[in-house]
Parts: sequence; structure tokens; C-alpha cells
Amino acid sequence: MKYDFDEIIPRRGTRSYKWDMPEEEGVLPMWVADMDFKTAPAIIEALEKRVAHGIFGYVKVPQSYYEAIVQWFSRRHQWTIECPWIIYTTGVVPALSAIIKAMTEPGDKVIVQTPVYNCFYSSIRNNGCELSANHLVYKEGRYTIDFDDLEAKAADPRAKLLILCNPHNPAGRVWTEEELRRIGDICLKNGVLVVSDEIHCELTYAGHDYIPFASLSREFQMNSITCISPSKAFNIAGLQIANIVAADEEVRSRIDRAININEVCDVNPFGIEATIAAYNEGEAWLDQLREYLWGNYQYLCEQLKAHLPHCPVLPLEGTYLAWIDCQATGLDADEVTSRLRKEQKLLVNSGTMYGPGGERFIRLNLACPRARLMEGVKRIIDGLS
Repeated sequence: MKYDFDEIIPRRGTRSYKWDMPEEEGVLPMWVADMDFKTAPAIIEALEKRVAHGIFGYVKVPQSYYEAIVQWFSRRHQWTIECPWIIYTTGVVPALSAIIKAMTEPGDKVIVQTPVYNCFYSSIRNNGCELSANHLVYKEGRYTIDFDDLEAKAADPRAKLLILCNPHNPAGRVWTEEELRRIGDICLKNGVLVVSDEIHCELTYAGHDYIPFASLSREFQMNSITCISPSKAFNIAGLQIANIVAADEEVRSRIDRAININEVCDVNPFGIEATIAAYNEGEAWLDQLREYLWGNYQYLCEQLKAHLPHCPVLPLEGTYLAWIDCQATGLDADEVTSRLRKEQKLLVNSGTMYGPGGERFIRLNLACPRARLMEGVKRIIDGLS
């Protein structure tokens, strides 16, 4: 079956945060990380069937939910998960917050690799912990990990967790096996628990295979907690569903307690049905989506190279979020995003929101029909030429 990712689907007026938050007429939003595509037909059919029942009471998560997750990650990513390791919750951010609450005490340090997803910072702060920044190294248009600095940060006795982002948002890196093993060895040696946010794991491109951190060894598996969700890959973030995978029974017990303290222990029936349908029947749709997204990325690169060669687009190994270096414009990221919004009515993310190292970049959401992307790229070129 051929899926139509070129279809323009109006979203304004649907209570979409991405589209209805900006109130100005004519604003093109290419910021919030959700897609402007309909989700996989199998998911829509499963939800329609559930809606037809007409009763939406409290739900019991079935065994088929756990089995769908286990089989998907075994089939696509060669990662063996056991059903009891899975804890469901309402989202990856609530999951991260609960994990930090469970595994730290106020005043402990949590390592993150900056620039990185902005909600990491609030989850750390809201649990009374201190940020420890292992700044990524930006050199020759690519990010790498400063392992010497990571060694030093992990050796701090107050450092308890490392939040790993794989694939990395916003840098677009898919960490290699060698990089993941070095991270794992450093953390094991220093007693630092790895919390791996792998929400973008399905969205990778040729030559950059996603490797679940916990799949690399028994030791890493027992010294890690993984957060996953079908929300990004299948565009179902509004259905509020995610999963925590932890092989260590004591760790799971502590997380389960924290999830109940945070009152994010109940999920809705639509998230359950969508997850089962996505993992059991959504594979072909996802593969075509990835091809389409890669085509969008190539278009962006070609256009900016031709018209804004001083604003390079970084290599995209994973996610649908392009990271664009705007330093040569002479403006910082906040100034660039402000100009694009005021003069071009284009809404993108300023890199400053992702912490140290993001001040010269903007983040652009590529997950939209090609015609919509073409309009957005035109507005970037017109605004920054």
C-alpha cells in the first residue's frame, strides 16, 4: 500500500497546540514536535472501533499491550524485553520526572548532554536536583561526546543519573555502538544510572541504526532505565501513552511508587489501542514515513545550500527535527526566531531553549507535507537572505 504523505490536512481550529497557540493570521508553525500527517490507518481503524463501543470508563491494560511492545522491539531492534519490565504511564516527560524522583535525593546531580531537549531541565529542577552539563562538542558541522568531561562529571560522588537522549534531540545524532559502550562503561565504573530517552528511536535514516542502550549487555541493562513511546513515530502524542522499561526489580518498584505519588499511573483506552495497533500493524506505514521525511530533509539541505549557504543544516541521523546553524547571520537564535516570526510569519524553535550550546541554532520541524515544507523554507530564505 502507498500512503499519501503529501495530503494537506487543515489543523487550525482543531485545538492543536502547534497550530492554534499562535493566534496571528497566516502563521506557519514548524516548531512543536508533532507531525502534520494522519497517523497509520491501522491506528485510526482501531480507535474508530473503540469509539463505536461508546463507553470510555477506566481501563485495564491487557496482556496483548505488553506483548505488542515486546515483539516490536525484538523484531525491529533485536532487543529482548520481558513483559514484567514494562511500566506504562502517560508520557515520557512524566516518566522522566518519576524516575528522577525515584532514584535521587534532592541535591543530587543529574548529567545531561547539552544542548538537549528542554524538558530535561525542568524535570531535574522540579525534583530538587542539580544539573551537571556534559557539553557536546560541535566541530566541523557535527556533534560528538566529550568523554573526558563525562568521566569527570560521572566521578562526582553527587552524580547519580545520566539522562541519555538517543536519538538526540535537537542535535540529530544517533549514537553509535562504540559511543554507547563508552557511556555505559563510564557510568558503570562510577555508579551512575543511565536513563535513556529513546522516544525518537523509530525515526532514523540509512546508515544510522538505532541501538537500544539496554540491549548492549546484561550489565548495561541492569544499570539503565529506558523510556519509549509510539507517540513521535506514529503521531499520537495527544493520546498520552508511554512506557518505562527497567530490568531491575527493585528499580521498578521504586519507579512504580514514584509514578503513583505523581498520579500518572492511569492511562486512557485510546492510548492502549493505538499502541497495540501501531506495533502490530504499523510497520509498513512507518517505513514509508521515514522515506518521506528523508526526502524533506534533502529538500531543505538543497535549498539552503543554494540560497543560504552561510546557514548550514547539520547532518540528520535521527528525528524529524532539523538543526540549522545561523551564526553567520550575525544574530543569535532568539533574534533569528523573532525575525522569522515577525517578518515571515514562520514559527520555529530557538536553540537557546535547549541550553548551553544552542544559542546559534534554530530547530525546524520537517514532519509535514512537502508543499508546506517548501513554503516554510521559502520564508526562511526570504527572512535570512
